[in-house]
Amino acid sequence: MANRVAIIGGGLVGLSTAWALAQRHSGLSISVLEKEGGVARHQSGRNSGVIHSGIYYTPGSLKAELCREGREQLTAFCDEHAVAYDTCGKVIVAVTAEEVPRLEQIFGRGKQNGVWCDMVDAVGIREWEPEARGVAGIHVPDAGIADYPGVANALRRLLESKGHRLVTGFEVASFERSKDGLTLRSSGKQTVQADFAINCAGLHSDRIARMAGTEPEMMIVPFRGVYYELRPEARRFCRNLIYPVPNPAYPFLGVHFTRMIDGRIEVGPNAVLTTAREGYDLRTWNWQDLSEAAGYPGFRRLAAQHWKMGLDEMHRTLSKRAYVKAVQGLVPDVRADDLLPCRSGIRAQALRSDGSMVDDFVMIDQEDALHVCNAPSPAATVCLAIGGRIVDRVSERLEE
Repeated sequence: MANRVAIIGGGLVGLSTAWALAQRHSGLSISVLEKEGGVARHQSGRNSGVIHSGIYYTPGSLKAELCREGREQLTAFCDEHAVAYDTCGKVIVAVTAEEVPRLEQIFGRGKQNGVWCDMVDAVGIREWEPEARGVAGIHVPDAGIADYPGVANALRRLLESKGHRLVTGFEVASFERSKDGLTLRSSGKQTVQADFAINCAGLHSDRIARMAGTEPEMMIVPFRGVYYELRPEARRFCRNLIYPVPNPAYPFLGVHFTRMIDGRIEVGPNAVLTTAREGYDLRTWNWQDLSEAAGYPGFRRLAAQHWKMGLDEMHRTLSKRAYVKAVQGLVPDVRADDLLPCRSGIRAQALRSDGSMVDDFVMIDQEDALHVCNAPSPAATVCLAIGGRIVDRVSERLEE
């Protein structure tokens, strides 16, 4: 029987998995290994803060299946542990008549996925978001916002209260096996012994999987999303959440307006290939990350197919005027001086070698490990639900 479990990654998925394990297997010693100085320092703490409803996802996909379940678990957790959230609703806006068929497809998906949503006309859009303009829309009352770093810190406190540990500053550099189990060694020469490992390393999950001796048949290619925020006097332009109709060819939802839990209104993100897996600004370069991405056949095929959109996204990154023009499609009265520089985030986009984007959650099993090699949005919303599914998947091996 496995008594020692190491979870690589102190983001929402890793912490939720650790908490699910602690609740179901009381005899375990759990170590969460995090290379940063605290939890939720990357995707978990740099996302849009939205509680997703499940309206976009392909019916029957794991994303769609988990979203309803995960949203309910998340809000219950926030209630129990005094983490701020608000089920404020959102509006998805078709700006032109050409977008209405795609909007109707999204509405149909939402209904299939059990999402509470209603089609609205131009007047109905303005009832929910007076400054937004479009020809038709979908009002989604189930959508909301949450303090995701607060969720992560609550999970950390719960784990530590049960005697489990968070090991910070632990960047896994080697994954060694012996008759005594696993030895995970950090770049700083720390070691953690384990009988079983769960890889929830997000931006570096594919590398950890290869380090452990399995081939995920995909590569994480990082895309940076650049945000602005509305100056306080311009926050009247958005009550809650305003989204465009996304292009179905891409996994990104487009530039949107998001009220954050602290009252700020963020606008964005766009999506461009970044110069490092943790490259949150243009000054940060990692030649290994960049050369791996540029040399990967999947990225070259993606770039060849979608180069025009890539140039458009880069143009919006470098030109505030172009960014403002995209924003004005949804809310025409926003002006350049209403937008202030804000943070950026990195999306860990998994690509196959044929250039296709991996759109659903992917887990890869080994006898002594499980690798979560793709956990895209809505991973924050469904973190508790996916943590439970991971534990379902590994429990039998832990009990052997």
